[in-house]
Amino acid sequence: MNNYLKIVIAAAVLAGSVVPMVAVAHSLRERGEAVSVADSSLSVTPPRDWNRLSGNLGKNTESWSLDGAQLNSVTFYGGIAAGKPLVRERDRKDSPLPKVGRNMLLVEVPELFEGTYRTDRQIGDFQVTSSTPGQFLGEDGIHFSYQYVDQDQLTRKGEARATIIHGKLYMITFDAPRLHYFEQTADDFQALADSARLSYAARH
Repeated sequence: MNNYLKIVIAAAVLAGSVVPMVAVAHSLRERGEAVSVADSSLSVTPPRDWNRLSGNLGKNTESWSLDGAQLNSVTFYGGIAAGKPLVRERDRKDSPLPKVGRNMLLVEVPELFEGTYRTDRQIGDFQVTSSTPGQFLGEDGIHFSYQYVDQDQLTRKGEARATIIHGKLYMITFDAPRLHYFEQTADDFQALADSARLSYAARH
């Protein structure tokens, strides 16, 4: 892809988006330095520099980006307890978000995530494209991929890794525009997710 086309895509993403930006400012997360995320016992050691986006998506939730949230975004969910939503509810009465179930199974996590996106981001076209067992944080977990069309009418792809430990959901997700940006930064997400660790206290 030539540089001109990259610029056109980036401009279209940024100009066409009508989704309210929860976070615009950022702080640097330097490569090689372990850091706790999402006000939790979850930590990562980024293999390259990332930017932590400001703003508060919800308790125990935090987002990072390489190039801006509209171009690539990683979100950490640091131990979401049973009965709680993944992100803060905007309209609990008329648009309640799905909650982490008290006896939730790993195979139900993609459905919870999909329901959250459909309600919180008002996404109509969302598909979980694959779901397989996989390790996360040294525990049995689930890896899944997804695709959706945002309000900017741009198709986005995503990946997620999740596990449930002592009834709490730990998950890292990544999404970016399908054209160019997803493939460009998917390896960076995978390396970041591979570095994730959970403290001893949270395991016992």
